[in-house]
Amino acid sequence: MLVYNRILIIQTAFIGDAILASSLLEKLHARFPQCELSILVRKGNEGIYQSHPFLKEVLIWDKSKHKTKHLWQMLFRIRHNRYDAVINCHRFASSGFLAGFSGARHISGYTQNPFSFLFNVKVKHSVSHGLHEIERYNQLIEDFTDKVIVKPKLYPSASDILKITPYLRDNFVCMAPASVWFTKQLPAAKWVQLCNTRDSDQTIYLLGAPGDRALCEEIKLKSTHQNIVVLAGELSLLQSCALMQKARMNYVNDSGPLHLASSVNAPTTAFFLSTVPEFGFGPLSDQSVIKQVSGLPCRPCGLHGFKSCPQQHFNCAQQIEIPVS
Repeated sequence: MLVYNRILIIQTAFIGDAILASSLLEKLHARFPQCELSILVRKGNEGIYQSHPFLKEVLIWDKSKHKTKHLWQMLFRIRHNRYDAVINCHRFASSGFLAGFSGARHISGYTQNPFSFLFNVKVKHSVSHGLHEIERYNQLIEDFTDKVIVKPKLYPSASDILKITPYLRDNFVCMAPASVWFTKQLPAAKWVQLCNTRDSDQTIYLLGAPGDRALCEEIKLKSTHQNIVVLAGELSLLQSCALMQKARMNYVNDSGPLHLASSVNAPTTAFFLSTVPEFGFGPLSDQSVIKQVSGLPCRPCGLHGFKSCPQQHFNCAQQIEIPVS
């Protein structure tokens, strides 16, 4: 069996994809405990891997400015690190360029990548077979491990747990109402309805990034529930993880917070609107519920979200059932 002393995982897509890539860290560390593992993520996603116990290094690629310059700088750094294996979880040219010219003796990635001709192991990434994304990731390392699937996992630090301690209650839930895409985001009125159905003695924490605060404040203002606390912009991603882990339930869209909940096995209720769980991004927590509208001929309308409903009615959101407390 080949010996791997240094392995690099590449996932420079959005935050949810980067979280799910932690499943490979879990499996590779268990299989090769002495191996030095590193991961490459896009700038802004590095926080989820802060102080991760299995990582030697987190590489950060800044796509926001001087993208090409930083790409070449990253390639030189990767080649300098002399990885034995590079596992590319991303299907686009930039990551394929880094993997293909990394100098590693073993390179795996997806056939859809323009640089896949440089890979030793090529796997077709397909959403038509009902596989979860972590199963598709695992296909990239099956040739030197096995078919056993390991769930993603993140590690909030002691300081993260200390940060959220003042918010811990006997009875609280978390809601993450925002999404990058309009058709993946439950409308504000539905979140208000959800808040109004919660028991009066239950604390509701509204989570999100700083840019989500206005939406959260709107939901709080319009709700009749008297115990809503807006934490959007107040907590880091790992701190949000730590809080979600202690919640009675976490209500999320098909977006990054769903995968944050999965990474700490937190109870999850996920709303799927224009997308479907069969694409491979459903919740992985032991206690999880999926809410979606069945029977709509226009659903799903795409693999990702849209800035507006292509049919102009947004029935996948308007007709969804809101759980009653």
